[in-house]
Amino acid sequence: MYSDRTLLPKECLRLCALGTLALSDKPISYADLANAVRHFMSHMMGPSLDMMGSSLQLLKLEGLVKEDSGSTAFSDGQLILTQQGHDKFVELMQGNLRDTSGELSRLIMALKMRYLHLLDDDIRREQLEILQDVCELDLERVLALREEHANEASNFTGWLEMEVKRLEQKNDWLKSLLV
Repeated sequence: MYSDRTLLPKECLRLCALGTLALSDKPISYADLANAVRHFMSHMMGPSLDMMGSSLQLLKLEGLVKEDSGSTAFSDGQLILTQQGHDKFVELMQGNLRDTSGELSRLIMALKMRYLHLLDDDIRREQLEILQDVCELDLERVLALREEHANEASNFTGWLEMEVKRLEQKNDWLKSLLV
């Protein structure tokens, strides 16, 4: 993690893998896990070597996942989440967001939304409040920019207006999740 507790790209990959295992009610083969992570990550951010460079095999070496006892070979091994893996998943889910507009931040938000229901109620509420606070800060930033540049070309002011509406809608949606 960065010093402000935001996730590094490789940690997003780990969160996706651990979350995928946490979602499953049965063991998942290494190949199926790799495919599921690659599918999600590439659809959220496009193909990226940075995001796929870390090996999922490290999860096993670090004790975050283990092979199901019925498996015979690693290539065919069925992976399950360990308690240490679950703890790491919860830790990664509590990583901060700097904003909600950058590609990496969008990925982190998507991962949080995908796996939020797997967290305890208190942690889930805390994460929703953090996401909503970050969204409000983004909205304030864009509103200030819109006010400062209100007399500029319509292409720019129109784009700013679209961003304001998008952030207002996102903010309202996040508030509704807190109710």
